[in-house]
Amino acid sequence: MELRHLRYFVAVAQERNFSRAAEVLNIAQPPLSRQIRQLESEIGADLFDRTTRPLRLTEAGRLLYQHAVQALAGFDQVRGMMSRYFGSATRHCIIGFVGSILCGRLPQVIREFRARMGDGVAISLLEMGSLEQAEALREGRIDVGFGRLRVDDEGLRRVVLMKEPLVAALPADHVLAGQEAALGLDQLADQSMILYPRPFRPSYADQVLSLFEDHGLTLHHRHEVRELQAALGMVAAGAGVSIVPASAQIMARPDLVFRPVAAADAISPIILSHRAGDGSSELQCLVEISRAVYQADQDDGAGPVS
Repeated sequence: MELRHLRYFVAVAQERNFSRAAEVLNIAQPPLSRQIRQLESEIGADLFDRTTRPLRLTEAGRLLYQHAVQALAGFDQVRGMMSRYFGSATRHCIIGFVGSILCGRLPQVIREFRARMGDGVAISLLEMGSLEQAEALREGRIDVGFGRLRVDDEGLRRVVLMKEPLVAALPADHVLAGQEAALGLDQLADQSMILYPRPFRPSYADQVLSLFEDHGLTLHHRHEVRELQAALGMVAAGAGVSIVPASAQIMARPDLVFRPVAAADAISPIILSHRAGDGSSELQCLVEISRAVYQADQDDGAGPVS
């Protein structure tokens, strides 16, 4: 079944006459009749009751008409969108990001990027995991990705913007909440650990698990949730503790306490990824702004930049 078959069928259904439909389509009637017969043969049912004047749709024809109109409208919408895209002087930049990075400097990066580019570049943001970003970059669905995982791919290039310290999120009334000194991983390993994100694996959750494993520790009680905000909500409800990036402290609430983690490798990198060979001015501008903004974050004491 081809798109032209649907167009021919809809024209006949709307005109209720093969001759008038052929005129609308600007084709001869015999080829139109043959195309409709081919469509009916493929479907395995008559679409028109040819014994009536004007033509009437059969039950199969009514069903196909309903969906054909929707399909053609959707196609026309996509075609119009792409025509406007390529006919417009506006360039487009699509940026993928993992949700937790929004707690830090990424919004500032995007604001400055928008200001620098002006109306000449339309910027779109898509939330997706680090591995999904790598696939989207390879397929051309996004132009830049901000993630936390190092994805090895010869077709991609990485810029490590920052190695963000991790902190422990605790219920305000937790026994460890009053400890002024940094918390040891051994102290946290005994707690019920809230991990995130659940849908994307490997992910930041695996970074946390690897951190404990590298120190010879095992989490015996853990629960996975979909996102950072859900993890902090579970912690506030007393369901456990969580290891989160330091920037998550911006989501502070009275029933939560954040404490530093006493491990030099308790960090999570923020990585900008792009396609190898991309020399666009938009990418160069975004990398420049990202480096400057995250360098300023490091200068404020948030953590070292690689």
